[in-house]
Formats: sequence, C-alpha cells, structure tokens
Amino acid sequence: MGLLSLAIWTPIAFGLLLLFFGRDNQAPMVRWIALVGALAGLAVTFPLFSGFDTSTAAAQFVEKSMWIERFNVHYHLGLDGLSFWFVPLTAFITVIVVVASWENITKRVNQYFAAFLILSGIMIGVFSALDGILFYVFFEATLIPMYLIIGVWGGPNRIYAAFKFFLYTLAGSLLMLIALIYLYNASGGSFDIATWHALPLSGTVQTMLFFAFFAAFAVKVPMFPFHTWLPDVHVEAPTGGSAVLAAIMLKLGAYGFLRFSLPIAPDAAREWAWLMITLSLIAVIYVGVVALVQKDMKKLVAYSSVAHMGFVTLGFFLFNDLGISGGIVQMIAHGFVSGAMFLCIGVLYDRVHSREISAYGGVVNTMPKFAAFSLLFAMANCGLPATAGFVGEWMVILGAVKFNFWIGMGAATALIFGAAYTLWMYKRVYLGPVGNDNVAKLKDIDCREFLVLGVLAVAVLVMGLYPKPFTDVMNVSVAELIKHVAQSKLN
Repeated sequence: MGLLSLAIWTPIAFGLLLLFFGRDNQAPMVRWIALVGALAGLAVTFPLFSGFDTSTAAAQFVEKSMWIERFNVHYHLGLDGLSFWFVPLTAFITVIVVVASWENITKRVNQYFAAFLILSGIMIGVFSALDGILFYVFFEATLIPMYLIIGVWGGPNRIYAAFKFFLYTLAGSLLMLIALIYLYNASGGSFDIATWHALPLSGTVQTMLFFAFFAAFAVKVPMFPFHTWLPDVHVEAPTGGSAVLAAIMLKLGAYGFLRFSLPIAPDAAREWAWLMITLSLIAVIYVGVVALVQKDMKKLVAYSSVAHMGFVTLGFFLFNDLGISGGIVQMIAHGFVSGAMFLCIGVLYDRVHSREISAYGGVVNTMPKFAAFSLLFAMANCGLPATAGFVGEWMVILGAVKFNFWIGMGAATALIFGAAYTLWMYKRVYLGPVGNDNVAKLKDIDCREFLVLGVLAVAVLVMGLYPKPFTDVMNVSVAELIKHVAQSKLN
C-alpha cells in the first residue's frame, strides 16, 4: 500500500472502527481512539515531505491499479505541486478539530468523530485522485459525512441547512458527471485526467465543458452568486463542522478549477476569464460589505470566507505565476485562519450559547489569554503582514496589478473591507467594559483550548513569516500549468 492510500484509508479505517463503540459509557475511549486515528492520519503524511521532488511538475507517489475494468476506471492516485500541501493540511485540521470537539459533543460521540475521520480520508482522496471517476466518487462522497454532521449535531434550523447544502452541491456536480462522460467518449474510453489534458477539443465543446465544471466547482468554492448556502450552513453546523467546511471543503472547488477547468478547456478558460474575474471581484468587494452588517459572528466569518475565496478564483484566472501561486497560498492560509476563527467563536458559544455579537462586550476583561489569540487570528483575517493571511492576498494583488491595474485596485480594496468587518466585530465582542452578566461569569481558556489555538497561532505566524516552503513546492507545477493553458487546444 502506497503512502497516499495510507493517508486516505488510515483515518477512514479508524472512523469505521469508532462506529462499533456506541454506548454512552464508551465516550471517553471513543475520544482517545479518534485522536489516535487523527494523529496516525497526520503521521502518514510526513514521509511525503521528504520524498517530494520540487524540481518536476509530474505526478509523484503514483499508485495505479484497475478498479472497474469494463469502463477502464483506475484507482489512480498521485500528487503534484498543485495538490501537495492540501494532504497534510487536511490531516492537520482533522487533529485540531478532534481535540477542539473533545468536551462539547456529548450525544452520539462515536458517530460524530467517525464522520470527521471518514470525511478527512475522503477529502485527501479528492486531492490525490488522477482518475476522473475516482475524483468524482470522492468529491461526491464528501457530502455524506458533512450532511450528517450538520443535520445531527447542528443548531435548531439544522435540517434546512443540511438540505440546502446537499442540494446545492449535488445539483452542480451532476453537470460535472455529464462532462466527465463526454470526455471519456471523446478520449476513446479513458478516464485518465492527464489524457484529458492533452485532448484537442473544439471551441463550443470547451465552453460547454468549462461551464459544466464551473457549475460544480463554483457552488463548492462558493463563488458569487452561488454563495447563499454557506452562511446558512455555517450558522447551523457544530463548531468542528464549520472549521472543516471553511478550512478544507471549500478548497475542493477551487482545486477542481486547477485540475479540470483550466487544463482541459484552456481556450474557454481564457475566453471567459473576464466573467470569472468579475464574479471574483464582486465576491471580494460586495460580500465584504455584506459582512459589515451581520449581527451573528458565524455569519460574519462565513461571508468573510466567501470574500477570501474570491481572491483565490481571481488569482487563478489572471494566468500569471503570481496570481495562481498566490491563489494556492491563499487557500492554505485561509485553511488555518478561518478554521481558527470558527474555533474561537466555538469557545465563546460553548460558554454563553449565543453567537450574537450583541450578547458580548468586554470579553478581554474576563478572558485575556483567549482575547490575545482572537486578536492574532482577526489580524490574519484582515491580511496583516507577517501573518498567513497576508502572503496569498499580496501575491494575488501583485498578479492582478500585473494583469490590469484597475483589477489590482479592486482586489486591494478588499483588504480595507476585511479590516473593517473583522476589527468591528473584535471591538464589539472583546473590547470595552464588561457588557453583561454572561461575560462577567466567563472563565479563560483551559489547557486543551490553549493547545488548539496555540498550534494554529504558530501555523499562522510561521506561514506568514516564512512562506518559502509553501511556494517552492508549487512553483514548477504552476509554471507548467501556465504554459499548458497558453497553448490552444482547438482542433
């Protein structure tokens, strides 16, 4: 069994094991098994670092075996510079979420942790699949654990949110399935993604394929105007669900653009780049303004996720190295920062059972340690230099100015809005005198919460101060992708 198979199936195996421990008195043991499973899943990804060759754009750690012979479907895995970082990131966030959900989940504990571990394995599968059908199976399979996490452990309106999440993402994916079947027939019966990359296609076909992929991936990112499901889902999802959704799941859509839309339909991608850039700028600016008026902390951070992911899609469709690399760096950074923001809201929610900004005020007086962590993550969310949030946004803005000065200007305004809504929230929740009795009774974070937020804080600072390991991995693959997209495939 190869490294990637281990990275996929280790957490899934532990997740399935947990389903056998359903009694209430087994909950403490379940938590420890879940933690061991998450740490084992993370440990399996470490050899990838030492074995990865940054000088080539070819797929590495490749595993290929026949899966469905009748249709020439292969179990085909591999990583290149575009997907490499998302495997350890997914495993890392899973560990964080398991530790963060240690005490606040009291019903069906085994199923909760099992859902997260299985989801972790499936998401790693999405990032490493090199076969069209395998990608599709993993991509769709992510819906099931997430649907259960929202629908079983979510807030009072959870059933509505779970349905909305499921229907939105499923509807988009059906068009993608049709596109995959078309490519299978056009390539003479192959589901190999690399074969599709080289396939000559007419302009009309490329446009139709581009929009079929767009339907699946734009909903997942989510891009404006398909973003309306995200705030509803975040508000209802449990804290761990929100953290994984923001940190990893949204990235599946953006990654899909890199793996499918750009290389398979390059002419259509260049032709419709104006549309993608426009929608990304609307997401970055308009959604930033919408975030300013939110009364619910989770809603505010959910809208901020849409704005930050707007940077990612903007970077991808500038077709220069700074833009695409910046988009990928922004995806990784957003994984750390948004995950941390949702976990901070979770800490407050566990104590006060309210997400309304008006229910707080002066938290810094009763929880100084926690307020310091929250300030760091708020600054990273604004894109302050020396934090992870800055690097990706800075690269995308540089790429945008290189492409067109006014697009760069539009993108840069997002930093102002980002600072406005994030600091406005911080001021009302944390600063000033103690707002009410709820806040007066608050106790500062314990060792477990300190550990979770501390590890994320280190990740945010390290990435902000020294992003070179992150960019070195992707440079060659990004250059190869740009070269590929620049060549016409019109037959």
